[in-house]
Amino acid sequence: MTASARTAVRPVRQTRAIGAAIEGWGRADGGATRRDDLPWRSTRDPWAVLVSETLAQQTQLSRVVPAYHRFLAEFPTASDCAAAPLGDILRAWRGMGYNRRARNLHLAAAAVVDRHDGQVPDDLDALLALPGIGPYTARAILAFAFDRDVGVVDTNAGRVLSRAVEGRSLRPAEAQALVDAMVPSGRGWSFGQALLDLGALVCMSRTPVCGACPVRRRCRWAVAGRPEPDPAKGSAGVSTVQARFDGSDRQGRGRLVAALRTGPVGPDEVAVTAGWPGDTDRARRVAEGLVAEGLAVRDPAGALRLP
Repeated sequence: MTASARTAVRPVRQTRAIGAAIEGWGRADGGATRRDDLPWRSTRDPWAVLVSETLAQQTQLSRVVPAYHRFLAEFPTASDCAAAPLGDILRAWRGMGYNRRARNLHLAAAAVVDRHDGQVPDDLDALLALPGIGPYTARAILAFAFDRDVGVVDTNAGRVLSRAVEGRSLRPAEAQALVDAMVPSGRGWSFGQALLDLGALVCMSRTPVCGACPVRRRCRWAVAGRPEPDPAKGSAGVSTVQARFDGSDRQGRGRLVAALRTGPVGPDEVAVTAGWPGDTDRARRVAEGLVAEGLAVRDPAGALRLP
């Protein structure tokens, strides 16, 4: 951190005051400012929270809600998920894409059963040791299932932190330390939800609604006249630009897995199913990648099937 950046850091008292203002905004009018239509906000079940956070990765929440209900109806506990074959998990994952997430959730469920008697742990290191669980998801489980005083930083929260609190771009470790310091004591759940909602509904990327922001008078970026470059761009290391989907290997993989949900795909059908009838080499390479990752298997006749 440069000397000028160090001098720009707010005193701890002011940082906590911003956290309290955000948490209070989330509780205002009985929580009317929150996105309480999200079903996982009505539970403290750690497994349900883990499922919701895994489903929501890089996915619009409007698509997540029906998948969340469907998945938990089939696999209400980690033990249920771990006991099912991966093929059943992938079928329940239909319409969500990023099928590696389904595999990772299946692996995480198995680890929860093997290491923690089927109960999602309430310890950060134990959560991070689960397959596919990263820093955001681990802290989200602690805050939203166990109401721990830890902060969560996604793209939306990162915008608030970089714009309002520090007025500069933040490295991931800085953002995490900052948000942890902002959590009002005993308010981990309500603060975390309010911060995410503030970034999603008010401190939006292209059209921030500064007049509706509960910390607008304290916001360093707003007070400075919202100068360019926007400090939120590239801040906190949580926002990445996705590669083009159309025509990508990812699209072909998705088509193959979608087809496998309804039945096997023969060796001569792989290229057409992947959407590349004139490129059998590419289709074969992508299919072998699915097999290598455990998302598909080959039967004795060489056809692809779900595991």
